Amino acid sequence: MVASVSKDMDSQALWKRYEDWLYYHPGLGLYVDISRIRFDDGFVAMLQPKFAQAFEAMTALEAGAIANPDENRMVGHYWLRDPDLAPAELRAEIIDTLEQIEAFTQQVHAGAIVPPEAPQFTDILSVGIGGSALGPQFVAAALAPLDAPMPIHFIDNTDPAGIDRVLAELGDRLKSTLVIVTSKSGGTPETRNGMLEVKHAYEQRGLNFPKHAVAITMKGSKMDEIGQMEGWLAEFPMFDWVGGRTSELSAVGLLAACLQGIDVRAMLAGAKEMDAATRVPDLQTNPAALLALAWYYEGNGKGEKDMVILPYKDSLLLFSRYLQQLVMESLGKELDLDGKVVNQGIAVYGNKGSTDQHAYVQQLREGVPNFFATFIEVLEDRAGDSIEVQPGVTSGDFLSGFLQGTRLALYENQRDSITITVPAVTPHMVGALIALYERAVGLYASLVNINAYHQPGVEAGKKAAESVLNLQQRVMMALQSAGQPLTLTELAAKANALGQIETIYLILRHLEANDRGVVFHGDRAQPSTLRIAIA
Repeated sequence: MVASVSKDMDSQALWKRYEDWLYYHPGLGLYVDISRIRFDDGFVAMLQPKFAQAFEAMTALEAGAIANPDENRMVGHYWLRDPDLAPAELRAEIIDTLEQIEAFTQQVHAGAIVPPEAPQFTDILSVGIGGSALGPQFVAAALAPLDAPMPIHFIDNTDPAGIDRVLAELGDRLKSTLVIVTSKSGGTPETRNGMLEVKHAYEQRGLNFPKHAVAITMKGSKMDEIGQMEGWLAEFPMFDWVGGRTSELSAVGLLAACLQGIDVRAMLAGAKEMDAATRVPDLQTNPAALLALAWYYEGNGKGEKDMVILPYKDSLLLFSRYLQQLVMESLGKELDLDGKVVNQGIAVYGNKGSTDQHAYVQQLREGVPNFFATFIEVLEDRAGDSIEVQPGVTSGDFLSGFLQGTRLALYENQRDSITITVPAVTPHMVGALIALYERAVGLYASLVNINAYHQPGVEAGKKAAESVLNLQQRVMMALQSAGQPLTLTELAAKANALGQIETIYLILRHLEANDRGVVFHGDRAQPSTLRIAIA
């Protein structure tokens, strides 16, 4: 009896905490619940000065301050959904770009713009990587209608087999496919490779690639030069002040969405409405600040716990993948703004509910407590009525029950969670969710004193890959000039790369596997004994 009374008291306290910390946006119908994060009032009070600074920094950013000092750039993705806030010299370009996207889409759908070899464009092939792919993929999965006027396909990697598969799926429809190539600089290797592979496929079929091709890039970029020189069908701008991971509500995402029949104006309106809500300089009434508070508490301000995103809706399956880049590329930094080594970041992963009931929720419940969960709940089950799968219970009731049950089971075992609840998956709501997490990332970055808007680690990876490819050329030249088989050590010495024997071996192994003019002789289990020859 005593235990029962104690449990009732705990339940009442938890209910009060739920009400105290529940955020609700009446216009969006969106709820944010951080009551299952176990911070106390003292922790909140400690963070208040940091939040005051974060709100000030965000205001300065939106006013046009240089927020990315590494590249001397402003950061203005917020202006995309509210051009009135943009500097006067940018306002017209933002508005004009959206109007150009809508006009181009209308002409394509109406058959006023057609490919040379077909009466109508039927499909979209998007070639891009990172933010140029993840945002459009997420939005397509979430919002594209089943009877979309133009279904979309993606080449988002430099994997030859993956490229072949996408082109094979298109088959004869390649002649009626609109190709969108997205690259800010035009020099991103994966996107350049994808464009060249697609261009080759068109040429092999005797098709006029430029009359199928659309560029999304910056004026003066390599991609701009190629498009102008070859006479591509159209070009839409990427802005210097919009990063890839925050570009979904620019031409990067809006063109593809518009062509699929998605209401892009509604997406922009949802983001604008959320932006207004997340500008409120008050922790408890700002939904993005609540998320940042929870992230800071769970990871001790150092990212010590992973963020598991669990959307309980099939259409939001790719939301965790989209957030992976937004959060990890923005927050994963070695140095803080003062140049101090901090190794910040929050690891993000996730799939969907209730699939995860049968996958990794077992570990979440009973394994290493190195995470916190974010449940994404969608109140609307489906458009229309549902059957009862057992008396008084629908499939949607089960889905809701699994979410609530998992949330409870995790909390009872000292695993914390956030719950975001939306009424339905609509363009307006997807825009709002994008804006909510963009702002949460920006606020959290201020709390931990890092630059959320650059990516030196990505650039370092690109430079390292380039050095490997340069080494490959040197090694092949050395092997060809030798005129006889060489050991790895001999070859490394001849290529003046004795400190890179392992890399040379890995390069040559890849070339041999693809019949690229290299042959191995000897024991493959002992690479140092191999003799390498020209095939």
